Amino acid sequence: MKLINENFIKIPATYLFSEIAKRVNLLQQQEPDAQIIRMGIGDVSLPLPDVSVDAMIKAAEEQRHSTTFRGYGPEQGYDFLRKAICENDYHSRGISMEMDEVFVSDGSKSDTGNIGDIFSSDNKVAITDPSYPVYVDTNAMAGRAGEPGETGAWSNIVYLPCNEANGFVPELPREEVDLIYLCYPNNPTGTTLTHAQLKKWVDYAREKKSIILFDAAYEAFITEENVPHSIYELEGAREVAIEFRSFSKTAGFTGTRCAYTVVPRGLMAYTRNGDAIALNRLWNRRHTTKFNGTSYVVQRAAEATYTPEGKAQVKALIGYYMENARIIREGLLKAGYTIYGGINAPYVWAKAPAGMSSWGYFDYLLKDKHLVTTPGAGFGASGEGFVRFSAFGSREATIAAMKRLE
Repeated sequence: MKLINENFIKIPATYLFSEIAKRVNLLQQQEPDAQIIRMGIGDVSLPLPDVSVDAMIKAAEEQRHSTTFRGYGPEQGYDFLRKAICENDYHSRGISMEMDEVFVSDGSKSDTGNIGDIFSSDNKVAITDPSYPVYVDTNAMAGRAGEPGETGAWSNIVYLPCNEANGFVPELPREEVDLIYLCYPNNPTGTTLTHAQLKKWVDYAREKKSIILFDAAYEAFITEENVPHSIYELEGAREVAIEFRSFSKTAGFTGTRCAYTVVPRGLMAYTRNGDAIALNRLWNRRHTTKFNGTSYVVQRAAEATYTPEGKAQVKALIGYYMENARIIREGLLKAGYTIYGGINAPYVWAKAPAGMSSWGYFDYLLKDKHLVTTPGAGFGASGEGFVRFSAFGSREATIAAMKRLE
């Protein structure tokens, strides 16, 4: 008899963004003339930087000639991109980093989901609540989450509430955990941790021999001085942390697909016998076995973002979206909302009117204002009563959306 991985059928059949799309499509069928403004999903609206497009065109032309044609490349990424990453994202901040600690991929969504392959299914996992759904769902697929309860919470996941009461700063777990997912600047709340607040987690992980899985996909949007761009800015973090970075939101590569994961050579985990094993070696084995590498053309496009022209163009992209975030913040405040985020991240976390649930307010905004947001409850129990506004739309749409809320 053919058996399935039964963990898959424990997970709710409808993915958050699929349910949103379903409701939006239904409204469009009912009201074909509705001018819907989408402020939900985190896809970008501006085109790629010119330097990246030029680099792709040049790289594609190279594929026309036998002398410059590229076939299979190194699964870990070409040296030209890994070197640029080390020099610009780490060495420039005084952080030690070697090329063989950087693994180029097709997206942080893939990497944050796939990283669980190198860890035992017996590990205890802690995840901030609310959080990006991939963290929970992929651990459930791996059998690491336990059983789903009536509220949607999983029996073997330690949830770390981030809410108004604690200023969206998660408390250290009261029970020992092995893997800790942290995303800062945070998706979905748009909030951040200071150096001192993040250091508590690094110290905890060092003491408990835990691993921090640090999603820094939105680090380029940081505007405040006391917010770390990398967890490796903190002493001891290389002993306990894996970091995920993405070109998707930073440079508009959501459709082009390029990201990277850093696994320091000295980062260890253990066998049941207590033997220390380098996680860099294990991730390299997983990466080279299950992944054939990001395309050469895309990696040249990513490399181009580190040139002086590329940095200026990326900065302009970030500035555009953060101006949208400012418009959203000011518009929501003017309309009487209680809001968070939008200063170091392209998301604004808005509290629904008293007595309204996340999905209830989502439906109200969709049907009455023709605005698409993301209901906070879709990110976890602590997201109930909030909706997320994304700043990745056009300027015109962002201004029009706020006018609808006046």
